[in-house]
Amino acid sequence: MSKKLTSRAEDYSKWYNELVVKADLAENSAVRGCMVIKPYGYAIWEKMQAELDRMFKETGHQNAYFPLFVPKSLFEAEEKNAEGFAKECAVVTHYRLQSDPNNKGKLRVDPEAKLEEELVVRPTSEAIIWNTYRNWIQSYRDLPLLINQWANVVRWEMRTRLFLRTAEFLWQEGHTAHETKAEAIEETKLMNGVYAEFVENFMAIPVIQGVKSESERFAGAEDTYCIEALMQDGKALQAGTSHFLGQNFAKAFDVKFANKEGKQDYVWATSWGVSTRLMGALIMTHSDDNGLVLPPNLAPYQVVIVPIYKNEEQFNAISKVAEDIIGDLRDRNISVKFDKRDTLRPGAKFAQHELQGVPVRIAIGPKDLENETVEVARRDTLTKQTVILDRVSVVIEDLLEEIQGALFTKALNFRNEHITPVDTFDEFKKALESKGGFISAHWDGTTETEDKIKEITKATIRCIPLDAKEEEGVCVYSGKPSNRRVLFAKAY
Repeated sequence: MSKKLTSRAEDYSKWYNELVVKADLAENSAVRGCMVIKPYGYAIWEKMQAELDRMFKETGHQNAYFPLFVPKSLFEAEEKNAEGFAKECAVVTHYRLQSDPNNKGKLRVDPEAKLEEELVVRPTSEAIIWNTYRNWIQSYRDLPLLINQWANVVRWEMRTRLFLRTAEFLWQEGHTAHETKAEAIEETKLMNGVYAEFVENFMAIPVIQGVKSESERFAGAEDTYCIEALMQDGKALQAGTSHFLGQNFAKAFDVKFANKEGKQDYVWATSWGVSTRLMGALIMTHSDDNGLVLPPNLAPYQVVIVPIYKNEEQFNAISKVAEDIIGDLRDRNISVKFDKRDTLRPGAKFAQHELQGVPVRIAIGPKDLENETVEVARRDTLTKQTVILDRVSVVIEDLLEEIQGALFTKALNFRNEHITPVDTFDEFKKALESKGGFISAHWDGTTETEDKIKEITKATIRCIPLDAKEEEGVCVYSGKPSNRRVLFAKAY
């Protein structure tokens, strides 16, 4: 059995990296900065994807797919967006390799195969999509256009960490076009709310909805809405963003429509996205020193049954009982796995399923058969109970619901205990150093102050909460007037 994980208290970063690998979620690949998502990790992502996809379609969106490559001239069309992503772009310059005459068996770029125009590997798809929308939108009858894309993107990161920051990652990106500014803003808020609902109800992670400060906005956006979560180490993580793009991209790509009066007008735009970074959030919010802790709503399988036996006769008797339980659980839409591998002892199986965060474990041995009971263990509290066989399915259905709620409540209490209101910069620095978490403080609204606070403390404005109350005060750094508090934190 593998060595125990480094504890969170000892080295949180090392704990995270070890857990991702040992729980069989992902590993580093032969391509520097890129990851291989393993089947167990991908199964969690698939469940996230399925739920989000359902929610998108319920709000009227359709899926489409656009090219991975963006001609450089298109990428440059919206200046702020291009400048914002320029340093992270991978660029294709040639289209063919050839044998290297000076090095037998090796290949080199064919110097004759230089592209007429360089291609940017998409860091985000606004450019290629808005160039396409120009052909799709002619009249107000074509609006709203509500499109989502599931895809991979490339942002050339130098310092990477599995799921949290990799050169290539998976995500979805919504891109919508609207007749009016009001409709586009409504869409931006709607999708931010969809993200919040998903993260809270399925991932069991409480989030704060807010808007970004100007310096933290998406490049090319007029407003960025976001959901911010807090990890166990006191750092914030941006779990999703939704952007009101105004008419910037419509003007850059000449996307016009004939309005109801017959006049030409530019459409109003939004974009919104979440990525496999949510996997990192899931791990860091709930997991412990024993391994993953998964909310039942996203676990690849919610229940595992482990048989304990000495001979084939015992195994067959246990298997018959297990199959009945499996049938009952599946009738209740509960996913279950019968771990009948004969290559591992029960203790090793227990350890593996604990490490991988399976919400509920059932153990059945010969004595359980005699007593018509089973042992039920829950992963979040590591507690066990003996359950009468006839009540197993009912108990587990209730237990899964209880675990889902308990994980959210635990994370919410932690988050709320780590929101610290401060009124002076000394209090700000002290709270950030001793406690971490969100610092609720007055800010004068200037980028200069925001930059200075970041330079001194490494904390950024995570968001201006949507529910922030108007409150007269003075900026913690400059002493200038302020009418509401914002949330600062160190962040991933």
